[in-house]
Amino acid sequence: MTTVTAAAPAATLAIDGGTPVSAKAVPFMSTAMTESDINAVLTVLKSGMLRAATKCAELEARWAKITGARHAMTCANGTVALQLAYEPLFACGDEVLVPAWSYIATVSMVVARGGVPVFVDAIPGTFQIDMADAARKVTPRTRAIAATHLYGCPVDMDAVQGLAAKHGLKVIYDAAQAHLATYKGKGLGAFGDVVTYSLYATKNLATGEGGLVTCNDDALARTIGLLRSHGETDKYLHEVVGYNYRMNDMAGAIGLSRLDRLEAQTEQRRRNAARYDAILARIPGLSAPQTTPGAVPVYHLYVAQFDPAAFRCTRDAFCNALKAEGVPTAIHYPRSLPEQPALSKWDRKDTPVAFSLKNRVFALPMHHDLTDEHFAILEESLAKVAKAMRA
Repeated sequence: MTTVTAAAPAATLAIDGGTPVSAKAVPFMSTAMTESDINAVLTVLKSGMLRAATKCAELEARWAKITGARHAMTCANGTVALQLAYEPLFACGDEVLVPAWSYIATVSMVVARGGVPVFVDAIPGTFQIDMADAARKVTPRTRAIAATHLYGCPVDMDAVQGLAAKHGLKVIYDAAQAHLATYKGKGLGAFGDVVTYSLYATKNLATGEGGLVTCNDDALARTIGLLRSHGETDKYLHEVVGYNYRMNDMAGAIGLSRLDRLEAQTEQRRRNAARYDAILARIPGLSAPQTTPGAVPVYHLYVAQFDPAAFRCTRDAFCNALKAEGVPTAIHYPRSLPEQPALSKWDRKDTPVAFSLKNRVFALPMHHDLTDEHFAILEESLAKVAKAMRA
């Protein structure tokens, strides 16, 4: 005779009046400056040299070396980094293959340049641009590919470079979230025509505001350098019309100080991601992000995927229940780019994966300061909510 043991009833969720797993929320990110960061800024302030000078130049040299690029140029932020990259590489009216699932800057700067964005769908497991879909959307007017290394995971760069070589396309990689990520043993700066980075306050390497542009072509680096600073080749001598997109040495000093810790913090993010992977593997209906073959991600965000068929609630309700237990989440992003009002003019309505991700993905706390105690709260909360919300 077989004895059937009834499953234990799910604990009452905190959102329904039960006791939360933790009265204190797990910190979603860690952005605090250290004394070394503060002292680095004080040194610049005391020097009186606040503009882009030696600190920016040192950050450029170190960044080029660490990413495998020949040239690196600091700039005001990650968005203008894209503008500096796009302007020399395609013209008004040119079509540019862009991800339908990304932050808007990747595409809005294509539009600002006068380019025509052609939205490419996402890969369901990695969330990265689907190069098979990109290949189907190449036309005689296509001039470039703008691919985002989303959430810190590199795209299939062999596929990107292969398509670019076949059709003579320029390649711009948006690595705003992918500091120190690698692909087949190489830094991201070794690939494409230009790579751009953001140093925004929440990025893995953060200066508050700031950006970097890398490339391996001397003439292109010169052009980008001119565009960054009024097209000036000598004092009051302007070769081309440019912009004022320089960074400053206070931000450069913060970047240098934090760069000293970045490699160790990145390794900690990878260990934390492995712990998340193990937790989610034990919870049906939730899945861990997949990694592009050959890529080593840096987990700027740890983005899980929610299966609506597995639960009797929406993704948003699931996240609200997690928050009540002490686990904050974030949605990156609440809609695909073709659905953005500013970009709806170019919506071809043929990116179904990107359209579906808006209701499936959610980011869990990810940073180098997560502790064993935090992970105990995270694991218990995820299991508790999943059990209570099971379909």
